[in-house]
Amino acid sequence: MSELFGTLSDGTRVHRWTLERAGVRVRVLTYGGIVQSAEVPDRDGRAADVTLGFSALEGYTAHPEPYLGALVGRYANRIGGARFSLDGTTYRLEPNNGPNSLHGGDGGFDKRVWDAEPVEHGVRLSRVSPDGEEGFPGRLEVSATYTLDERGALRIAYEAVTDAPTVVNLTNHTYWNLAGSGSALGHELRLDASRLTRVDGNLVPTGELDPVEGTRFDFREPRKTGAGYDHNYVLDKGVSDAPVEVAELYDPASGRVLRVATTEPGLQFYTADHLGGPFAPNDGIALETQHFPDSPNRPAFPSTELRPGGVYRSATVYGFSVRP
Repeated sequence: MSELFGTLSDGTRVHRWTLERAGVRVRVLTYGGIVQSAEVPDRDGRAADVTLGFSALEGYTAHPEPYLGALVGRYANRIGGARFSLDGTTYRLEPNNGPNSLHGGDGGFDKRVWDAEPVEHGVRLSRVSPDGEEGFPGRLEVSATYTLDERGALRIAYEAVTDAPTVVNLTNHTYWNLAGSGSALGHELRLDASRLTRVDGNLVPTGELDPVEGTRFDFREPRKTGAGYDHNYVLDKGVSDAPVEVAELYDPASGRVLRVATTEPGLQFYTADHLGGPFAPNDGIALETQHFPDSPNRPAFPSTELRPGGVYRSATVYGFSVRP
C-alpha cells in the first residue's frame, strides 16, 4: 500500500509504502529510501516502533545529518580526504565531514526521491545517479528492494550497474531501539567480529586491523552496550554470496530480539552519542552493514570497485523475534 507522505519545497511528491506480514509492519519512504518505522511485538504481543524516525517529511528535511533510516550512497561511511584514484584518475569529492566525504556527500542518495514499484511482499526503489553526481564517476543505475518474508523479516537487496568504472558501497542507516523509547544502551549485543579497522583522528582507517580480544570492543559473546562506539567491525565471515547472520541485538525489558544477516564484510556499530534534534544521545543503535570505510584508498581492503558489465549486489536481512 502506498500513500502521499508529503511534498518537498520544489513540489516533488514523496510517498510512503507500508509492508505488513507476520505481525510486522514496516513503512518505507521514497525520499531517501528511508525506513520510517518498523512495528514489532514484544514478548506480551504489544507492538511498538523499534526505529527512530519522524512522523512528517519536514522532520527529515530539517534534520538530515543523523541519516535516520536512510539508504546512503554512493559510498556509505567515509572516504578520507574526499578523494580517491581509479585507473590513474583522481576523483575529488565534496568534503562534508571535516576533510572527508561521508555517506556520499551532502547530495547523497539519502536526499533523493526514488521511483517506486510494488513487488511481491514489498517495494522496489530505483533511480539513476548521473555521471559526476557528488563527484563520483559513471552513470549508475541502482535499486533497493524492501520485502518482508513469511516470518516478518525485513530484507533489503541492492543492485547497481555502471557505464564507467566507479566505486559503490550502499547501506541502510536505521537506528534501532528495541524498547520502543528511551535509551538503547541497556541492549545486549553479539557481534561476530574478531577485529576492527583502526582509525586516525578523522575516523578514517589507517589500514591496520586491531584484534578486539581483551578490549571493550569485544562483543563476540553477548554483553550490554555502552556509549562511545562508532567503529567498523571486520566480520569473521568476510564477503558472502548470501546473507549470513553476524549480529544479534536484544532488549531484556521487552524481550525483543533483532538478528542481522548480511553479504557484507563489515558492520559499523554506532551508539549515536551525538544524536540531537528531538532525540537524545544513545536513543538508538545503528548497525550499518557495509564494505570498509576508505576502501577506494586501501587496496588491501575488500574492493568496492564496480566496472561496466559487472553487477553490484548486496543484501541484508533484519529478523525479529522475542524471548520469554
